Amino acid sequence: MTKRVIPDSELIINEDGSIFHLHLRPEQLCDNIIVCGDPGRVDMIASYFDTRTFEVSSREFHTIGGAYKGKPVMALSHGIGADNIDIVMNELDALANIDFATREVNDNLRQLTIIRIGTSGALQPELKIGTPVIAVKAIGFDGALNFYANRNSVCDIDMESDFCDNIDWNPMFACPYIVDADAELVSRIGKDDMTKGITITANGFYGPQGRYVRLPLTEPTLNSRLEQYRYKGCAITNYEMESAMLQGLAKLMGHKAMTVCCIIANRMNNDATPNYKTAVEDLVKTVLERL
Repeated sequence: MTKRVIPDSELIINEDGSIFHLHLRPEQLCDNIIVCGDPGRVDMIASYFDTRTFEVSSREFHTIGGAYKGKPVMALSHGIGADNIDIVMNELDALANIDFATREVNDNLRQLTIIRIGTSGALQPELKIGTPVIAVKAIGFDGALNFYANRNSVCDIDMESDFCDNIDWNPMFACPYIVDADAELVSRIGKDDMTKGITITANGFYGPQGRYVRLPLTEPTLNSRLEQYRYKGCAITNYEMESAMLQGLAKLMGHKAMTVCCIIANRMNNDATPNYKTAVEDLVKTVLERL
């Protein structure tokens, strides 16, 4: 059977042999990857590495590779939103599993371990600022995973139906998709010091997360309905903007992925703090120890 040769327009490779957006070359890729939204946070994560072997910056994508306690690891920023995750995951997978010389998929596929460390707003009043929350399940409001074939094979279809029925989902919105984090990663990273919950991946920061600044909302009661929703006894814990797409693409591609976010605001209590750096640094150190 003849292998498919991926056209130049489908996979853009730069003149220096690096992938289009990330500007990484296949030989730079590490199997263990910590991703975050803020390019500046990459420097903080890498400050805990024992060694640093390379650094690449391109747009919002900032990468530092090195090792932590003898284990190769790299930190990479993905910017904000599921659309950026679509870029990052496809390009990381290409670096791992496509021969850049022949433009063919490798016979032996390489599995990556990807942990996103982020910040988030709580949807349950008891979740205190500074609490780390693992997205055991992530609900994608962005609709991006729906553009990929076989999305049903990695999604919780029963929960999707239950969620839409009980939330009274607006048909004008994108069809939500629900994806579990990698169970082994959750067990390894998540101990008694982390909350496990259901995370919403919103497709915006303001209106899509129920923030009313100047423009009125289509669904002003959505957050209160989300707070009250339960699935098999589990509540929706928090909002962020990347987890569902990360976990969905990872499962489709055969990688391991999960997200843990530090709560920096409580939407139910109208409480927030911009001074969250210490809590995030503590979370980074914990994840590196358990990676």
